[in-house]
Amino acid sequence: MLARRHFLTSTIAAAGVGALGVSAVAQGLDPVNPDIRFGTTGSIFGVWKGGAMRTSTDMALMMRDVKHYGLEGFEPYSGQVVQYMDNPAAVKQISAETGVTLVDVGDLPRRPGSAQWKGNPWLGSEDTPKLVAEMESFARGFLQPMGCTHWKNNMGARPEGGPNDDQLKRLSEIANEIGRKTLAHGVRLSLHPHLWGPMEREHEFRRVMELTDPRYVFLIMDTGHNVLGGMDVVKISAEYLLRIAEFHLKDTFAQFRGNKLTPTREQHVQKSVYASVGQGGGVDFPGIFKVMRDRKWKGWAVFDIDAPRPGDGTGTVDDNIAASVNYMRTALGVKMPVASGSNGLFKEI
Repeated sequence: MLARRHFLTSTIAAAGVGALGVSAVAQGLDPVNPDIRFGTTGSIFGVWKGGAMRTSTDMALMMRDVKHYGLEGFEPYSGQVVQYMDNPAAVKQISAETGVTLVDVGDLPRRPGSAQWKGNPWLGSEDTPKLVAEMESFARGFLQPMGCTHWKNNMGARPEGGPNDDQLKRLSEIANEIGRKTLAHGVRLSLHPHLWGPMEREHEFRRVMELTDPRYVFLIMDTGHNVLGGMDVVKISAEYLLRIAEFHLKDTFAQFRGNKLTPTREQHVQKSVYASVGQGGGVDFPGIFKVMRDRKWKGWAVFDIDAPRPGDGTGTVDDNIAASVNYMRTALGVKMPVASGSNGLFKEI
């Protein structure tokens, strides 16, 4: 009897600890859905020089700045990670020291001296087998040891005149093949529909989603690019939520809602078509978060903003991060600390 009572007491105590553990984990930053986690990509950490953006490669500094703003995760771009391709343990160490999770990596890092791709191997070229092999190798050798469970990829440049149906079919076949291989290492291939890419407009987006296997191919839903591509981002997010591995949070401007013609690269050079979260008026962030909250979506929602351009009126890198953080706090109730760009850590490189 005593033994049984001790067993029951111990079991209840253990259940209580478990419940407390779950409760502790459940205290996420989002006030409604604790399974939404927040971070930023590496695109914000850079400077514009000579009309081009040069991004930082100081992983420790970037992760410290992420932590400084109360964010939980970091998604570096491929050029910021290439130095660590053979040393994921070094990134693990920085992650442990800063308390910031490596969410995944933006696109495929390639070793210095690698030959340029012949054509776009995502659409089918003689380099497609090499692309598939390098994708699987990076998933196995870097992303899996880092504990990353998905991987954002842009799929290369848009073909002249936009992709035809044969190109979309080939893209889907290649994505299925890559996704099957990366999933064997626990990594979900996640396509990132992007301006000036092969999944820019709604019919292209839907066609690739129709032709790809939902077991192997997932999505990065970029709120700004979706609107800039002429789509209703709230509607699209709700429709494809089960295939969305991550949200990229960026704003654009109200003039681009429902556009029939994509902004050109030249327009973007003259004035950025992107804006920090809540600063452009083009994206319905409350609507998107209602979908995530009502449907109990689980995953990463990360800011994805370019570094500010000289004289664009948005301030410093840290001012831009602070603007996104403070919008999330005031408009959506996300439990991030009050942010000020004046005490940020990032310095011009």
